[in-house]
Amino acid sequence: MSLIYILAGLLILLITVASILRTLVVPRGLYSVLVYRLWALLRGALKRLAAPFGGGYRVHDRAQTWLAPLILLCMLNTWLVSMLFAYTLLLHGTSGLPWGVSFREAGSSLFTLGFASSNRLRLSTLDFLAAASGPLTIALLIGYLPTLYGAYNRREVEVTLLESRAGEPAWGPELLARQSLVDTETALPQLYRDWERLAADIGEGHSNYPVLLSFRSPQPNRNWVVALLAVMDAAAIQLSICPSTAPPEARLVLRAGFTAMRDIARTLRIDFDPDPEPDTPIRLTFEEFDAAVAMVTASGTVKERPTADAWPHFRGWRVNYEALAYELARRSDAVPALWSGPRDFPSSPIPPRRPADRRPKPS
Repeated sequence: MSLIYILAGLLILLITVASILRTLVVPRGLYSVLVYRLWALLRGALKRLAAPFGGGYRVHDRAQTWLAPLILLCMLNTWLVSMLFAYTLLLHGTSGLPWGVSFREAGSSLFTLGFASSNRLRLSTLDFLAAASGPLTIALLIGYLPTLYGAYNRREVEVTLLESRAGEPAWGPELLARQSLVDTETALPQLYRDWERLAADIGEGHSNYPVLLSFRSPQPNRNWVVALLAVMDAAAIQLSICPSTAPPEARLVLRAGFTAMRDIARTLRIDFDPDPEPDTPIRLTFEEFDAAVAMVTASGTVKERPTADAWPHFRGWRVNYEALAYELARRSDAVPALWSGPRDFPSSPIPPRRPADRRPKPS
C-alpha cells in the first residue's frame, strides 16, 4: 500500500506541475483542461445566479464580470490543494505516519508555515520540495497577471477607440456609414492596419492564455469579438460593393481576423472548416445584407456593383469567419450586437447607439 500511495502522490504532483506549466509558462496555445472546466462550471453558476433577477443581458453582464477573477482564484486554489494532497500521499507512503500527521506536515511545508517538521531525512527532502512548490506556484501566477492585463489593455484601447466610428455595440455597416457621413473614409486604411495588428495580437494572446476570453470590457456594450467582427464585416462589405476603391488593407484585416479566430478555436477545440467553399450558406440573410447596403449607400458611399451581384462576394468572405465569430461571441457572453449571432441567455439584437443631434436649430 505504501508503494501505491507513493505512486499516486507522484502522479498527482506530475499532473499538477504539467497543468501549471501548460497554463502559465508554455507559450504554445495548449489546451488547458483546468481552465476550460473552471470556465464552464463558474460560467454556469453565475448564469444561474443571474436568472432570478431577470436573466437579461445587463444582469447577465454584471454577473459574468466576476468570471475572470474567480477563474484565476480557483486555478491557484486547485493547484495548491492538489499539491497538498500529493505531498500528503508521499509523506504517508514514505514514512508510515498517520494521515493526520502527514497532512499537517505537508500543509506546514507547502504553505511555509513551519509549525510542523520531522527529523527523518527523507521527510525533510519532501518538506523542502513542498516548501518550494507553494511559493513558486504563487509567484508564477503573480508573474502571469501582468501578461494578462497587458494583453487586455491593448485589446480594450482599440475596442474603445472603435466606439466613435462603429457605434456601441459595434456594427460593420455602421462603421462604413459613419465614415461616409463625416467624410473620413480616407482613415479606413489606417483603421484596417491597426486592427490587422490587433487581430494578430489577440490570436496570439488569447490562444496562449485562454482565460483572457473571460475578461470583459469595462463598458457592457463593448466586446472584442463584436468589435473585430464589425471591422471584418465593414471590410467585406467594402470589398464586395466597391472592389476598385476598397483599400488593400481590407483584405489583410479579413485574413488576419479569421486567422486569429482559428488560432483561438484550435486552443478551445472548436471544430471549423479550414477551407470553406465560397458558396457555402451563411446565417446572415440576403435581406439583412440588402438593408445594410442601402443604409451605407444612403450615407454617401458610391456603390459599384448591384447588391445582388455584391452578395456572393460578401458571402465568400464571411463564410471564413461567421461561424467562429458567432461561437466565440456565444462563449464569451458578448453583447448581443447586430450580426453577431445568438446567445445562451434571453436577448434581442442591440443596434448601435447613435449620439443625439444637439446642434442649435435654425430660427
